Amino acid sequence: MAALSLRQKQLDLIVRMLHLNQPPPPGTAAEQEEEVYKILVLDTFCLSLLSPLLRVADLRKHGVTLYFPIDKPRQQVADAPAVYFLRPTQANADRVAADATASLYASFHLNFSSALPRPLLDRLAAATAASGSAHRVARLADQYLDFVSLEDNLFSLAHPRSYVALNDPKAADADIEALVDAIALGLFCVAATLGTVPVIRCPRGGPAEMVAAALDARLRDHLLAKPNLFTEASASVASFQRPVLCLLDRNFDLSVGIQHDWSYRPLVHDVLGLKLNKLKMPADKSGPAKTYDLDDSDAFWVANSWSPFPRVAEEIESQLAKYKQDVDEVNQRTGGSKDGIEFDGTDLIGNTKHLMNAVNSLPELTERKKMIDKHTNIATALLGHIKERSLDEYCDCENDMLTKGTVDRSALLGLLRGKGTKEDKLRLAVTYLLSFESPVASELEQVEAVLREAEVDMSAFQYVKRVKSLNTQFSASSNTATRSNIVDWAEKLYGQSISAVTAGVKNLLSTGRQLALTRTVEALMEGKPNPEVDSYLLFDPRSPRSGSGGQFKGPFREAIVFMIGGGNCIEYRSLMELAECSQPSKHVIYGATEIVNGVEFIEQLSELGQKAGLGGGVNNPPLLQ
Repeated sequence: MAALSLRQKQLDLIVRMLHLNQPPPPGTAAEQEEEVYKILVLDTFCLSLLSPLLRVADLRKHGVTLYFPIDKPRQQVADAPAVYFLRPTQANADRVAADATASLYASFHLNFSSALPRPLLDRLAAATAASGSAHRVARLADQYLDFVSLEDNLFSLAHPRSYVALNDPKAADADIEALVDAIALGLFCVAATLGTVPVIRCPRGGPAEMVAAALDARLRDHLLAKPNLFTEASASVASFQRPVLCLLDRNFDLSVGIQHDWSYRPLVHDVLGLKLNKLKMPADKSGPAKTYDLDDSDAFWVANSWSPFPRVAEEIESQLAKYKQDVDEVNQRTGGSKDGIEFDGTDLIGNTKHLMNAVNSLPELTERKKMIDKHTNIATALLGHIKERSLDEYCDCENDMLTKGTVDRSALLGLLRGKGTKEDKLRLAVTYLLSFESPVASELEQVEAVLREAEVDMSAFQYVKRVKSLNTQFSASSNTATRSNIVDWAEKLYGQSISAVTAGVKNLLSTGRQLALTRTVEALMEGKPNPEVDSYLLFDPRSPRSGSGGQFKGPFREAIVFMIGGGNCIEYRSLMELAECSQPSKHVIYGATEIVNGVEFIEQLSELGQKAGLGGGVNNPPLLQ
C-alpha cells in the first residue's frame, strides 16, 4: 500500500527541492545542519501547499533561514542562494526576472508547482538575458506538486468556489474549460507524484466526464514522451496494481455537503473554521488569540477526531485526571511529602534517582499539559456554540431524515423557529428538501413560511427546489424531444452540470448510514457488474482506445476518489471506514477541488440561487412556460 503514500511522496519531493534539488544528506536532523543557508521565496498558493507539511523549525533543519512572499518588497541578500517555489504564472515569471535583474540573491533555484509553459519560459529567458542576469539562474525545475496534502489520504486542489464556477448560469464556456483544465492539471500532478497512471471511471455527462476526458488526453500526450514522469516509477513498482480514479460531481449528493455532524473533526471544521490543519481561536476573556495545529503531530487529535463530541469531552477529562495523578506522583517521589517529614540525607541516592527521573519526565508532562489545554479550549468553544445553536438537535433531526427517511414535523418546525443561525436553519430546510423524493405539499409550505418568518434568505432553498423539480420532469419525460428541450433550458438557467441531485439521496436512504459515494466507490473497486455503475465511462490512458470501452475494470485494491465541486469531512471519514473494514483491506485517497464545510457550501448554493434570480423567497414563476 506504500505506493499511494501521497503526502509522504510530496514531502520528499519538497525536501529535495529545499536542498537545491539534490537528495538530502543522510543522518539525523541534528547531523544535517546545513552550511549553506538559503532564502525561500513563495507565492500565496505554494505557501498554503507547504503549510500542512512543514513548520518553520522544519525549514531551518533544511537550511532555510528566511522565507518571503514573492509579492512583498524584499531586501538584497547578495551572498545567499534563493529557492523559489511558485505557480507558473506570467506575474510570477516577471517578478523572478525583476529579482534577478536587481541581483537580490547570489543564485536563483526556480521551482514551479506545475510545468512552466514555453511562452513564459521564453519570456523569462529574454528578460534575464536582456538584463545580463541569466547566469544567476542556477536551475529551473517543474515539480508537478500543484495540490495541497492535508493528510496521508486527503488532498485538495484549493480551487475556491468551484461549485459556483461550474454551475454558474452566466459562466462563459472559456471559463468552464479553463477550470476543467486546471482540475485535470492538478490530478495529473497527483498521478505524477504517486508515479502511477490510474484507470479513470466517471458518470456520463457534466464536469466529471469533462475532467476525465481532459486528464486522459493530458496523460496520453505525456506518455508519448520517452522517458517520462512515469517511466522510472513504473520500473520500481512493476508488481503494483494500478489504482482506479473515481471522478464524481458534487451534484451526485448535495445533502452530505450541507448536513450538520456530531463528530469532533467535522464540528471543528464547520463551527470553528479549521483551515489547512490550523485552527485560529479568537481572543476572549481567557486570553489572547491562539493558533493551533491539528494534524498527525497531535496524538489526541489523531485518536479522537472522529469520536462523537460527548466522548471527546469525557476523554479530555480522563486525560486531565491522569495528568494530575502523574504530577502528584512526581512531586511525592522528589520529596514533596505530605507528612512533613524532613529529609535526613540517609536516602540521598534514592532521592537523586527520583529527581533525575522527574527532570526527564518534565518535557513529556509539559507537552501533555499543552495538549490538554489546547483541546479543553477547543471543546469549550464548541460547547458554547452547541448550546447557543442547539446543534445536537439539528444533527439528530437531519440524521433521522437522511438515514431513516422520517421526519418529526414538530421538531423540524421547532428548530426552524428556535435557536440556531440563519445558515443552520437553511441547511436543515435544504436537507429536508433533499431527503424526500416528494415532500408533503402542506409540510413544504409550512417549512417555507417559517423560513420567511425567520428572515432567512431563500435563494439556496429555491435553487435546490428548482433543480429537483427539473430532474423530476427530466426523469418522467419519455419524449426525447421534450427531454432535450428541458436540458437545453436547464443548462441556460442553471449552468453546465445538471444531474440528478436526488439520485445520491435515494442510495443514501436505502442503506442506512453508508453514503452514496462510499457505495459507488466500493462498486467501482470491486469491478463486478452493478446496475448503479455499469453505465460509468472508463478511460485508460495506457490503452490504445478509451471512452466507453476498455477491459481493465477491476477489481482494484487502491482508489483515488475525487469530488469536483467541493469535498467534506463526512465523505472522507466514510471512505476511510470503507478501506479499514474491507477484506482484504483496501487503500483509498480522497481529494476535492476544495474542502468546504456546511456553511461555505450553503453560501455557494445561495449565490447560485441569486444568480438564477431565485432570491428573497418571493413566489417564483412556473418552471416552464
